[in-house]
Amino acid sequence: MAEDAALKGAPAAGIEPVLEAKGLSQGQIVRKRFLGHTGAIIGLVVFAIIFLMAFTSVGYLGIPGWWKYNHEQVSALVNDGAPTSSLWPLAWGEHPFGQDRIGRDLFAMTMRGAQQSITVMVVIGVIAGLLGVLVGAISGYFRGWAEAVLMRLTDVIIIIPALLLAAVMAQMAGRRDSGSWFASFASTNGVLALGIFLGLISWVSLARLMRGEFLSLREREFVDAARISGASNARIIFKHILPNAVGVLIVNVTLTMSAAILTETALSFLGVGVKAPDTSLGLLISQNQQAFATRPWLFWFPGLFIVLICLSINFIGDGLRDAFDPRQKKFNAKKAREADAAAGAPAGASAGAGASPAAEKSAVTAFDGTKDD
Repeated sequence: MAEDAALKGAPAAGIEPVLEAKGLSQGQIVRKRFLGHTGAIIGLVVFAIIFLMAFTSVGYLGIPGWWKYNHEQVSALVNDGAPTSSLWPLAWGEHPFGQDRIGRDLFAMTMRGAQQSITVMVVIGVIAGLLGVLVGAISGYFRGWAEAVLMRLTDVIIIIPALLLAAVMAQMAGRRDSGSWFASFASTNGVLALGIFLGLISWVSLARLMRGEFLSLREREFVDAARISGASNARIIFKHILPNAVGVLIVNVTLTMSAAILTETALSFLGVGVKAPDTSLGLLISQNQQAFATRPWLFWFPGLFIVLICLSINFIGDGLRDAFDPRQKKFNAKKAREADAAAGAPAGASAGAGASPAAEKSAVTAFDGTKDD
């Protein structure tokens, strides 16, 4: 009986216990859990390096950068346009990423393209996050006619192909002689206009997820207690319910931001996104697709930066989800094998025939800490 009681209170083999919150504020708990997530830290470091390189090397908003070339400058071909950098012996060279066919520096163009992708990503993430939370919160909390109207609006936007609609709007924005305010704004703020428009059609999935979270959380006891104590609807939504749905919010926003980079890349590749004389990662691939067999480095570096940015954002979002969600438990395979070995059972084997009585009593599932049946 004592052994059974001890088993019920013990965590599952290989499951690290939830961080002890005693004496720590919520911010300290979140920070400690995030810093303990290896993938998130690697993603954060990679994204920080890309961000600093992109916005300091070729300059931004009129502020000059430390790199001697810009994305429009043409110079004589060096090494027949091939990259001058090397890993051994370590060398940077005149054009580390190489040059295109007319002599423009690919490093400068790639950094400019990364600027555009990050700008679009941030704008879409902010707009889609705000609209998704607002629509989902109102429809899930108030229900009734507000839910009916907002969800039907969401259904209408969902059935419209986002890529096709974005291409049509981008084509309209490119008509600088049309005289419309939209074309005028887009011609002077191309990337910002593209990000705003894509953000206005990218919030629907987040809105549906947040509505589901609010429908569930609005029936919880802490919401009833806040309502009885006289808290306003706005305070209940943003102070009590929203913090409990932050995991869903962060994961969806980060996925939306990484997908935004791919959408911008696809639009630029099709010729309806960022246009010359400006450049983007997708436009670089589109402009040099005919030279794939002869100058493959023109694809390597833009494609590499697209992959690195998307992966780093996803890893950061995964770490933030684990940090904000106190229900998350970290599985450690090494500790699970050690626990099985200490109990006298083979690593990874469940308690069964041939196992010792001690191993049978220590048999717990890997994720919920309960006894195996």
